[in-house]
Amino acid sequence: MSESVGKITSHLYCLTMTQNFSPNLLDNTTLAFFRDKSMSGAVSAAYVLISLINFPANGLSMWLLVFRTSPKRPSIIFMINLTLTDLIIGCVLPFQTIYLMKGYNWTFGSRMCSLTTVLLYANMYCSILTMTAISIDRYIGIVRPMNFKNVRKNFWAVIVCVVFWAVVLAVLYPLESTDLMYQVPDLNITTCFDVLKYKMLPTVKHWILYLMIWCGVLFLIPFIITIFCYVNIIHSLAKTRSDRKDKALRLALYVLLVFIVCFAPNNILLVAHGIRRLFYGDTLYTAYKLSLSLSCLNSCLDPFIYYFASKEFRQNFRKVLGLKRARNQDSSQQHTSHHTLLSMK
Repeated sequence: MSESVGKITSHLYCLTMTQNFSPNLLDNTTLAFFRDKSMSGAVSAAYVLISLINFPANGLSMWLLVFRTSPKRPSIIFMINLTLTDLIIGCVLPFQTIYLMKGYNWTFGSRMCSLTTVLLYANMYCSILTMTAISIDRYIGIVRPMNFKNVRKNFWAVIVCVVFWAVVLAVLYPLESTDLMYQVPDLNITTCFDVLKYKMLPTVKHWILYLMIWCGVLFLIPFIITIFCYVNIIHSLAKTRSDRKDKALRLALYVLLVFIVCFAPNNILLVAHGIRRLFYGDTLYTAYKLSLSLSCLNSCLDPFIYYFASKEFRQNFRKVLGLKRARNQDSSQQHTSHHTLLSMK
């Protein structure tokens, strides 16, 4: 690679690496991407739908977890952290929606561009790490209850959540320290994060290493740990016949489904697109952009994890909906009917 590479302004996701020194010259593929109204319309519609579900679902979850669920065991603390990440994603999505509806034209300034981008990805990957922590907590409680008895303390749960945020923000530091806005004079727009400057990292090797750390540390390793935990939980409960086994199985399948549907496509496409763009000048960015909406969809699905994972949350949720009262009434009617039949005999 020539010495001029350090001066090249290029884009990891849309721009082809070029020897042209004009900072605002994009290739035809990139310009076509920004002109595609159907793509931006589909993603913005998805973001609107996710936001509409996110706030009431996670708002109710946060209220139940903080004010109605006790004691605050480690699993509950992890769920509170997960709900917080989901609510922050819900706050960020309206800015992304407006950006897409304006045809990839960011009008909120450079600081807001960096803030919303970092928050979007930080909360996405904090969700992954927190879901993994919930699976580890359940593994310890069911499979190894005596080995790690002193570890399951609220203090350590809080520390783990803080460490998660620190790790994610450290990995995302290049985004935090770079101007993510990019002017496109041909279309009279200013993009936010959709065009990254090559000089954000020193060399192609640094880009590849960064992508591998990003996806490896924040997705692949947590995914493997989660699979390990739930496989062992299911194996441990396999010989029992109880509702606990059924609930554990449903939770395991649900969490794995969320990982596969919501997080796997986005991270696989991130690495695949980065490699194709850096080495072959090709792009998978349209698919990556669509997969990002799947990752955000996770914020609407997490309340189901709380429902399966926490008996207290499940009971309080039923109380809010009046299901417990209806169930008690049915039980009372059945009990009365039973005694009536006995008296008739």
